[in-house]
Formats: sequence, structure tokens, C-alpha cells
Amino acid sequence: MSGAAGASASAPPTAPASTPSPAPSGLARGTGEPADEALRSGDRAYDADDLAGAKRHYQRARTLAPKDPAPRVGLARVALAQTGVPTDYAAAPKDARIRALLKDLDGALRLDPDYGPAHVERGRVLLILGRAEEALKSLERGAELAPGDPEAHSALGVALIATGRSAEAVDRLKRAAELDPDNPERLTNLGTAYMMRGRVTEAIRAYERAVQLAPNDPRARGDLGTAELAANRPDKALPHLRRAVELAPDRATFLSNLGYAYQLAGKLDTAIETYRRALAKDEKLGSAWINLGTALAQKGQLDDAERAFKKALALDPTDPRAKANLLELDEMRKGGKKK
Repeated sequence: MSGAAGASASAPPTAPASTPSPAPSGLARGTGEPADEALRSGDRAYDADDLAGAKRHYQRARTLAPKDPAPRVGLARVALAQTGVPTDYAAAPKDARIRALLKDLDGALRLDPDYGPAHVERGRVLLILGRAEEALKSLERGAELAPGDPEAHSALGVALIATGRSAEAVDRLKRAAELDPDNPERLTNLGTAYMMRGRVTEAIRAYERAVQLAPNDPRARGDLGTAELAANRPDKALPHLRRAVELAPDRATFLSNLGYAYQLAGKLDTAIETYRRALAKDEKLGSAWINLGTALAQKGQLDDAERAFKKALALDPTDPRAKANLLELDEMRKGGKKK
């Protein structure tokens, strides 16, 4: 029976939907001019999650320098944060607020077509809208104009993953991590790219560093645990996956991955119970139904296993895992009758 070692989530075409973009770099240029000092104050407030303060400072900067695109980019960043929309790939493809931000950033670029941060921010917004090809163009230009900006490389790496170019994404995400070595999200994104290339050992190293930097980040814990599962080390995966569930108890994918770790460790009853907990959180999680089916089949509960596989197939009729497991289940039954 083929189980699913559950990546965090999946999104078309190939990018994990859980691949977010870390906080962007500051906009102040260090000139010491009044408008630039207002930008610096806005950057500081933004980094401290004081969105109201950041908005106030960026508005002052725009008043002092109305033809500078930087304050408009800062205001777009604040507006994005205030929506509460995740910065994951394709997180809000139809959100009118995000589409409005795209227009604001187009306006900033009309002031200066060569302003790198505007291209980067525009690319980030396009990623949230799920428009990967357009995002790629903006982010390539942003990285060209701002080669020292880690977010330019990081977001470009996400766009490359989203367009199926994971080999190129590794180089960009690696560069982002080099420029911003203490940012755990840059490391988890790099780990995701390594995983997509089958470079599990390197992914584990990236995730381990992310966990060192952010031990209470559920994504870093969950990703490290999933990578350890890919290395067939459930004993090493279990502590991280348990911690991920503790930190984010409502994330069904974390529970499903924890169940898979229990299953690989031979703890079938605990695995089944954990899969059922995951499905109680999200009954549309196909990988959890498949894993539940494989665990039930291992227990000899073939009818229950069949129901689980059929549930997965109903959710995604193209899923080859569900079809393969149903065929294997049929062979198991035939073999039992022959005996």
C-alpha cells in the first residue's frame, strides 16, 4: 500500500501553498532627508507590527515627496498586512483588496519604472493572486534592480517553484538565505525547494537551522518532521511533528503527517486515531484518507480501508494513489479467497 508522506499542502502547478514570503526589506535610502527619515520611521513601525504607525509615517513621506514611489510601496505593504490575507502562493486569487493593491503598485511604477522594491512588491502581490508567470517577470526585474534585497530573491524563488522551475529556485532561495541568514522563513522556503529536488539531506539541514532560529514556529517544525519522514526516520520526525501539532492544533496537515510518522513507526492504532483527528479538522484532506486507508489495510480492516480510499478518490478522481491502493486492496482480497 502506498501512503502519502504529506507535504504541507499542494497548489497548482507545483508550488506548495504553504510557501510564504517573509517580510520585505526596508524602503529608506539613508539620505537623511525629511522624507527619507519618515520612510525610516515607517520601516521601523512596520517591522514592529505597528501598522497604524507605519501607515502614518509612510503617508507623511508621500506628502513630503509626492513623486517618490517608495512611500506608495510602503503604504501597499501596510494595506496588505492589514487585510490579514496570508502571503502564501495563490492564497487569495479573487480578493478585490489584493487586486486593488496591484493597481496601487502599478501607479508607483509609473513614477519610476526602475524602482526595484515596487517590482518586488508587485511580484509578491501577484503570487498571492496565483498569477505566477506575471509574478516571475516582476520579480526577475526586481532582483535585477535590487540584487542585495533578500526578499527579491526569496519571492523570485517562490515564483520559480510555482512555474515548475525548482532547480533555478534553489539558487535564488539559497541566495536569499545568504543575504538574510537569521530569517527562518527564508530557510524553510529553501528547504522546500531542496525537497522538491529530492535533496532531502540538504533540506533537513535548512529546516534544522530554521528550527534553531524559531523553535516555536509550527511550519518550521512541521517541515523538518516531514523531511525526516522522507528520510525514513520516523523516530526523528515524531518530536517535531508532535510539537507542530501542539503549536498549531487546528492544522489538519500537521496531524496527518504525525499520523504517518506513527504508522511508519509501527504504531497503527495511534496512527489511525491521529488520521481521524486530522479528518475531523478537514474532511477534504485526501492524503489523510489515503493514509488512513493504508493503516486500516495493515490492520486487516479491508472494508474500512476501501471506504477511506474511495473517499480520497471522490475528492480527487485523478489521484493515482487512491486508484493504486484500491487495486492493491482488490488483489489482497483475491489472495485471501485463494487461501
